[in-house]
Amino acid sequence: MKFNRIRLYFRIPKLSYRVWRVWKRDQDVFMKTYKVNFIPPLLEPVLYLVGLGLGLGGYVQLPGGLRYDVFIAPALIAVSMMYASFFECTYASFVRMYYQKTFDAIIATPVSLEEVIAGEILWGATKSLINSSIVLAVIAAFGLVRTPFFLAILPLSFLVGLFFSAIAMCFTAITPNIDSFNYPAFLFITPMFILSGTFFPLTALPVELQTFASIFFPLTHSVTLTRALTAGGLNITLLLDLAWFLVTTPFFFVLSINMMKKRLIK
Repeated sequence: MKFNRIRLYFRIPKLSYRVWRVWKRDQDVFMKTYKVNFIPPLLEPVLYLVGLGLGLGGYVQLPGGLRYDVFIAPALIAVSMMYASFFECTYASFVRMYYQKTFDAIIATPVSLEEVIAGEILWGATKSLINSSIVLAVIAAFGLVRTPFFLAILPLSFLVGLFFSAIAMCFTAITPNIDSFNYPAFLFITPMFILSGTFFPLTALPVELQTFASIFFPLTHSVTLTRALTAGGLNITLLLDLAWFLVTTPFFFVLSINMMKKRLIK
């Protein structure tokens, strides 16, 4: 019985081209208010770079003489990937599912529930790509891109967004009401925002916490990759950070779809 229950959560979903219909629906809604949607990812990195990079940065000395604004700029890109995808597939997806009844309307068509959830996750990854592209443009305008490999951040942002979207959808599957998203936001997202090497090197942490963050915090891997692609320092160990996402993303993608099916199919 327990084995059958586990197998139920990891059953490979049956998906078709209709997934992109769901994605297109979300894109159409986004484009109706695109000007408003572009303002936060455009202004937020400017505030961080001015307030922390230029202000606090004058009092911070990093190993190797690295400027503080150069250090935090890649982390802002990684954080934008996490925030855009996670909150799109928690709060926004919950509103579409519970309040707007959008999911009910879509599955009344030939689109299956599995395809609806997959389309939501893909749209969350797309939001990660959009927001991180805007932040990347901002830090490039500040002259904080130091390598020619920065364009690799674009496909990376979609992969990272796919991971956080799938994780977010797992939380959406078990969250009873919209206020309960405060728990994963404060207990999962906020610790990573602070302790993933975003605003200070991981070496400043105790060894135990440093090890935990470097292995289990997905944002740590994202920050490491974006920092190498913008500030420099490409090396073979980055393949481990990339492999972390390549291995875990399909796992949570399948799990999230089946968890949502269990919630919505009575």
